[in-house]
Amino acid sequence: MRSHEKRVNVCPRTQGKYLVSVVLTAVFAIASLFGTLLFSADAVADAAESQAVAQVGNATYASVQEAIGRTTLKNTTVTLLADVTESVTITPPKGVRNVTFDLNGHMLQAAESGGTSRVAAITVPANMQLTIVGPGTVAGVTQPAVDCRGALHVEGGTFTSDATLMRFAETDETSAQGSFSGGTFTAPTLFNLLDDAKNLGYVTVRGGEYRGMIPAGLNTLVLLSGSFSDTSNLAPYLADSLGLIPDDTSDDGTGDGMFHIGDLAISSKQTSVELDPADGLQQLSADDLLTLTGTQLNSIADYCLVADSDQLQALNDQIDRAMQAMEKRKAFETVSQNITITAVRNTSDDDFTDANAARSSGMPNGASSRGSANASGGAGMQLRTSDHDGISAQVTVTIKAVAEPEEPSKPSNPEKPEKPEMPRSGSAVQALAIISLLLVIASAICAYATVHLQSSCLHN
Repeated sequence: MRSHEKRVNVCPRTQGKYLVSVVLTAVFAIASLFGTLLFSADAVADAAESQAVAQVGNATYASVQEAIGRTTLKNTTVTLLADVTESVTITPPKGVRNVTFDLNGHMLQAAESGGTSRVAAITVPANMQLTIVGPGTVAGVTQPAVDCRGALHVEGGTFTSDATLMRFAETDETSAQGSFSGGTFTAPTLFNLLDDAKNLGYVTVRGGEYRGMIPAGLNTLVLLSGSFSDTSNLAPYLADSLGLIPDDTSDDGTGDGMFHIGDLAISSKQTSVELDPADGLQQLSADDLLTLTGTQLNSIADYCLVADSDQLQALNDQIDRAMQAMEKRKAFETVSQNITITAVRNTSDDDFTDANAARSSGMPNGASSRGSANASGGAGMQLRTSDHDGISAQVTVTIKAVAEPEEPSKPSNPEKPEKPEMPRSGSAVQALAIISLLLVIASAICAYATVHLQSSCLHN
């Protein structure tokens, strides 16, 4: 009986200890599980952050393509966070048409593509616009750096390729546009057409350094400014029409081999010239004036130089007066005439009209601006625009004075012998001669009187 009661009194204590042990074990297990989950979440977050290569706003993404797909109307900038090998296409969400790609000092390198397909590092579809800002690099490697059917604006960065650097396309449906204001571009071929393109589209170079070849036939490629490695790398029609300026050489006589294109500029070898009537005068045409002063347009082929017609006519009027003065042997005072020479768009070739006019008339983009050039296989004149239309220079033409000539002497009569001229002497010599003559006369009179007196005495 006692033994039974003792066992009954011991059981509750044992059960309490067991219950506490179970509770403590459960709490420890829950804490361990929570810690593990928390550590795993932090590890995943750290891993995700370390793999981020692009950013839109405050959000980061593991691929540039994903970041492009997360742009919004309020935030269209994709910033590169690390060097990445990836070929991307500008396909933002619906409603977003403009994307800015900030290279942020990193490199986007084209992914290797299998087979014979060539996938560029960046592809810009039709109706999309991409702006690229630097510093940073877009490397096509064996592929192009950019393929463009939409609009591309490059403000900075380095672009390289072992093939064609940039390819553009104009088809019946769309026309690519390109604008380059800065950056460095290096490839065997700088610009060319996409495989299905009828024409290049409209590409304008306003700055940057270009090392590579530009093939002939790119009629709507406009070079307004920039530096090029070699004139032989430019298509002949570009090299002939641009008036490239070689770079300044350094102290050791070497340069970087770059040739520079400036915006529309006028230069004159002589801003002031002088015409001498004694050498002969003739009226001057505008071309004569340009040749005389060595005035030329620095670049851009479809602009020409025009002299102010009223000022040129005033100069020719002065030339006429000088010629008449020479004929009539009259004096002519020195005169000067200032003449303004202006660069204006050349509209003499009807085969080349503005592309905007072609669009407004409903014609295919650029159809009217190519015409006979493509038919004959040549490049023809380029259509260009300049930010500095209407620039001018001034030259001064001076006509030297003509002195009034002396009266001509009368011709001598050959039938009548001329009287010998008495030698002329000074007034003192003349006076002495007169005195001598008087003395001779007086001596003759005295001699006559003496002889007469002597004969009278003899008679007496």
